[in-house]
Amino acid sequence: MENNDFSWMNNPALKNIDAAKLQMLMTMAAQGKGKSQNELLPFLMTAASKSKAGGTSFTREETDLILNVLKQGKSPEEIAKMEQMVSLIRQMKPRR
Repeated sequence: MENNDFSWMNNPALKNIDAAKLQMLMTMAAQGKGKSQNELLPFLMTAASKSKAGGTSFTREETDLILNVLKQGKSPEEIAKMEQMVSLIRQMKPRR
């Protein structure tokens, strides 16, 4: 994987997010690269479960911040796909 694939991680807006969480995101991104949209949802759900079981979770604010950074420079179609994926994941997440 090329280094520029993760250039979003250098965004100053992410400076207050724990480095271990950002490393986990980078690993997940590498593992998810090339997956179709149908494959990506189950992959993300499994990854989220594993990270939570390992004691790592993201706050809603961290998640929103990361998503906003990832949307920068994307086409309206790409942003719409991202928002659709996030919406599906949030609908599937159990409420407490």
